[in-house]
Amino acid sequence: MNGRGLEGVVAADTRLSRVYGEEGRLVYSGYEIEDLAENTSFEEVCHLLWYGALPTRTQLDSLRGKLADAPVPEPIHDLIRLAPAGVHPMATLRTAISALGFFDADAEDNGADANERKAIRLTAQTTTITAAIDRIRNGRDPLRPREDLGLAANFLYMLSGQTPDPLDARIVDVALILHAEHGMNASTFAARVAAGTLADMHGAVTAAIATLKGPLHGGANERVMRMLQEVGAADRAGEWVASALGRGEKIMGFGHRVYRTLDPRAPILKRLARQLGERAGDARWLEISERIQAIMSEEMDRRGKKIYPNVDFFSASVYFTLGIPTDLFTNVFACARMAGWTAHVMEQHRDNRLIRPKAEYMGPMGLEVKPIEARR
Repeated sequence: MNGRGLEGVVAADTRLSRVYGEEGRLVYSGYEIEDLAENTSFEEVCHLLWYGALPTRTQLDSLRGKLADAPVPEPIHDLIRLAPAGVHPMATLRTAISALGFFDADAEDNGADANERKAIRLTAQTTTITAAIDRIRNGRDPLRPREDLGLAANFLYMLSGQTPDPLDARIVDVALILHAEHGMNASTFAARVAAGTLADMHGAVTAAIATLKGPLHGGANERVMRMLQEVGAADRAGEWVASALGRGEKIMGFGHRVYRTLDPRAPILKRLARQLGERAGDARWLEISERIQAIMSEEMDRRGKKIYPNVDFFSASVYFTLGIPTDLFTNVFACARMAGWTAHVMEQHRDNRLIRPKAEYMGPMGLEVKPIEARR
């Protein structure tokens, strides 16, 4: 087996999710992603990932109360204010989440109960911090979450200061569900490698955020939106795509490392994009997206290849239409995936073994050290 990139290598056993790449299916702890997106809330999915079952009404109410009661310490807001202008919000988030460990009484405790408490706090705080980053950089004071709102609605409220439309809140809720967990992706693997050393949860998820920040992982939806803006209109899509492909450029939002057919999350987000466009009376971004999708399908058929939209392709226009700044898109991804990362850290800590793969040495042998004066 060619182990380059660890493709095909099983690094852990997990009950959290399974990605069926050939079939285009995604399952969280036994539930199909379409079923969860249609019939649950993000908080219910958090409970599923952390505790292994969907919650009862009593359990859900309890979890929502705990998520609403996870304030961000004021020194974290001060730290955010120190970020220089132009710094990417993911860099600020990475630093802020790491610093949260200073103020968490459970920070150094890797026990099951402490990890559950930290998972709840971190998931809530990531959303609060992401909203605070945007408010602070725009000269506004950060807002505390409201006890009467769910996590998705609170995120929109803390961004704008306005009670969100119920449809907007539900659409964000579904987007968070779709991004909450996805097998042994790069950021989750980074979190498990860190947790495997018995690093604390704050350290492990900081490693995950640093990994998600990379443009080959979490930044694709930002680049999709910038592409849509550059295209500008559906009738320009053909010329734009042909020009980009002619320059050897990748069309953002297409293809996936695991899926060999349509990403099952993409059509769900496409429906959400259509809902938003129809309500606003402006379906421009969806129309451009659909035209690019059709052109790419025709072009790949001509080349004898198959390539499909992934989750980033339609999440970009959904977030943009909701008024979320483009450079916050990856932070929203982190808000959702914090549930999955923390679940993986707990799973790793419950049955830990240090993750230590081998590397195949390909360098020279038999060299001898020469005196420095004789070296060329």
